[in-house]
Amino acid sequence: MRIKLLIYSMVVFSTLCITGCSNNSSEIDKEVKASENEFPPSMTGSISVNDKEYEIVVGNYRWERKQGLDTQVVETDAASPYQIAENFSAIMVEPNTNINIEIEENPRISLYLWNESGREKEVTLKNNQLLAPTSKGQYIYEILAEWSNGEVSYTFVVEVL
Repeated sequence: MRIKLLIYSMVVFSTLCITGCSNNSSEIDKEVKASENEFPPSMTGSISVNDKEYEIVVGNYRWERKQGLDTQVVETDAASPYQIAENFSAIMVEPNTNINIEIEENPRISLYLWNESGREKEVTLKNNQLLAPTSKGQYIYEILAEWSNGEVSYTFVVEVL
């Protein structure tokens, strides 16, 4: 009787071990899902001019998420767009060129022109497009992208030829 109980126990234990090991795939699935729910998220963005894509630089951002009764907030303080522009190559454009703004997950977008004193003015967008100025010179822009749970500031520089 003891031998049968011992064999039965070993079979049950072995079955549990095998089942436990096969459960590792669901642990891997959980890790993959966790990376998909990255916090804070990194929302990519770019601008395109004449079908050529250009990088925009991330500045400040703020994200929040609810976890049960708690709210988790991540906020950064980066250099101003004017300071970021000092180390950023300008994108050469002709006057009145369409500049398309493309940011992941289609946030609400505001666009600001910057000078050495700060935000100079808000610039009007139509369908996430900016019309390059008519006057020659270098222009520093800040895109403020807002989602329901966060916002990101992006900078780009254009030089009108």
